[in-house]
Amino acid sequence: MSDFYPFGLLAGLWLVAFCLDQLLGETPCFHPLAGFGRLAGWLEKRLNSGPSKRYVTLAGMVAGIVAWCVMVLPPVLLTHWIGSFLAAQSLWLFWGFSVLVLYLAIAWRSMAEHVIPIVVALSGQDLEEARRRLGYIVSRDTQELTAAQILTATLETTLENCSDAFFASLFWCAVAGPAGVVLHRLSNTLDAMWGYRSARFLHFGHWSARVDDVLNFIPAQLTAGSFALLSAKRVVWQCWWRQGWHWKSINAGSVMAAGAAALGIELGGAARYHDQQVIRPALGAGRSPEPADVGRAMKLVFGVFTLWLAVLLVLGGLYSAING
Repeated sequence: MSDFYPFGLLAGLWLVAFCLDQLLGETPCFHPLAGFGRLAGWLEKRLNSGPSKRYVTLAGMVAGIVAWCVMVLPPVLLTHWIGSFLAAQSLWLFWGFSVLVLYLAIAWRSMAEHVIPIVVALSGQDLEEARRRLGYIVSRDTQELTAAQILTATLETTLENCSDAFFASLFWCAVAGPAGVVLHRLSNTLDAMWGYRSARFLHFGHWSARVDDVLNFIPAQLTAGSFALLSAKRVVWQCWWRQGWHWKSINAGSVMAAGAAALGIELGGAARYHDQQVIRPALGAGRSPEPADVGRAMKLVFGVFTLWLAVLLVLGGLYSAING
């Protein structure tokens, strides 16, 4: 990590990017990920024949790999080249470029702007509005959800996205610089678009889903472990291992199970995906969720961010003491 920036500069990079996200949110005119998503949709329609033509498994997977490479590798290589060029000129130019890339990637304020209206709608007993708002951020069917199911889904996606859309970007920034941030963020976006086990994407999206699983594994486990450390509850560690690692996705399961247990609530249960009812195991331990728990979840995430910054500063102090 120190190959890219000293610990103190990295902590400052994280903090400045986070503050920019909180102050500015997503860029108002055009966000690079929006253009990336449109291009990915265009490419998928031309390379993915889908199940209607008796799609051969191997051909579908190869098409998915080619599409992933076309969409991800050029931006990653370009980011690496720009970063290397700026680093050769000045550390501060490279640092500023890294701040910009990380700011565009984390999108944590955007997450809050999506979940808060859901809580407001639930508080006003406007289930139709709450279902509509929830449909913007989850892949499950929302048309017939009860208030309790809407709240559960909101908390699950908040906890899951704190790793996918926030802490994973911080992690890859530390490990591989701005190119690592772009690699993760674009891979995560393609997983959100193609990584479904539906008839159309079962083979085409397989590579995107597996790459995203690999890139998110360590950040997800670090996030779950951070929840456990902050809560200082034995049950959080137990839920992390016994529930999260047996969930359909180890990454999402670990973060949601540990996060729910840290909040003292239980998530999981019935959900509907692509017109199929799925009964899911419980996540976490405690009472049923309440609307106020969404705000508590956001505070918990901020607590983890503060913890990670503190760890960086301590490591920076130790590094300076050893090498000073």
